[in-house]
Amino acid sequence: MTLFKDKFSIRKPIRLGIVGGGQLGKMMAFEAKRMFMKIVILDPSKDCPASSLADKLIIGDFSDKQKIYELSKEVDIITYEIELANATALNNLEDSGFLVHPSPKTLSIIQNKYRQKKFLRENMITVPDFELVSSEKQVMQYCSNSGFPVLLKACEDSYDGRGNFLIRSKDEITKALNYFSGRQCMVEKFVNFKKEISIMVARNLSGAISYFPIAENIHENHILKTSIIPARISKETERKAIDLAIKTTKSLKGSGIFGIEMFVDEDDHVSINEIAPRPHNSGHYSIEACSISQFEQHIRAILDYPILQPILLSNAIMINILGPDNYTGPYEITGIDELFTIPGAKIHVYGKLETKPNRKLGHVTIVSNNTDPLLIKCNVEELLKVREPSFQI
Repeated sequence: MTLFKDKFSIRKPIRLGIVGGGQLGKMMAFEAKRMFMKIVILDPSKDCPASSLADKLIIGDFSDKQKIYELSKEVDIITYEIELANATALNNLEDSGFLVHPSPKTLSIIQNKYRQKKFLRENMITVPDFELVSSEKQVMQYCSNSGFPVLLKACEDSYDGRGNFLIRSKDEITKALNYFSGRQCMVEKFVNFKKEISIMVARNLSGAISYFPIAENIHENHILKTSIIPARISKETERKAIDLAIKTTKSLKGSGIFGIEMFVDEDDHVSINEIAPRPHNSGHYSIEACSISQFEQHIRAILDYPILQPILLSNAIMINILGPDNYTGPYEITGIDELFTIPGAKIHVYGKLETKPNRKLGHVTIVSNNTDPLLIKCNVEELLKVREPSFQI
């Protein structure tokens, strides 16, 4: 694939189409604009975070075939920041010779959690035990064989932990199934992990692969709250995770960047939890802490430019700014003046007009080699507050 090789034209810039205009699309667009590309975004909201950087915004749902085709007429290549993109429409475009990366075939595998786990297992990649289920009797039998707790997962249209239900006892099985009523579900053996980690791996069209330092992730209510970089794991565990991530990326054969989430159990065994075929929340630290960001690496990979091995310039901690549990509506973020007294602190505010419970509104990255990351986490959470605005809108 040589269409874009050595071509950064001022008169005819590369036109990049992004399905999704959220914070990932915004940060991807920022890197693309720095390299003088034109950006066309498809998103349901005219006020989406990436709208401020888009040269053109197409208003439409991610699953709308006609809007996907409309996007293709405006750009040279399409990528996506969300798994809800219409894989069928993107696959039709790819079959016609249009450039879509990562491949829609990869997207189709990943956007269904059962297909994803089945694909990984067939490729001899370590995953927790799982099974597709369609009845309460089947769930009951699996729980009886596996023992509690067990995870019930919606196979599609779920992210940020919103598609998971932890079944702790027989009495919760009916409640769990009712929670996902009408949706295809799978059960998965609960991993008694001691750490959750993730690694961003990039693969370009020529097959070159590079990876970022491993992040250690702390979740609260199934939502990523904090990433610590580098992960506090042994060199042996680090090597296992890197080897598993590279094997996974090679098996998918897609180009772009992949966020690969893993469990490390009490015996230091590493297994795959989930894969995201796009930039990932746990890779945001790379903007300030690495020699290249995950977003630039993604763009390089899909255009088949060289993807260098990222260098960690400083240890880092990333803390998400989440919407409060008890409020939906316009908001303000307070405590930013105090935050700026912390050396190495950078705040990213995504520009979402409304907060919702646990909605990702921004993040803070602090680069530091000398400070306890959990102390930083506590300090930042104490300083920054999301609340109903004190001013009139």
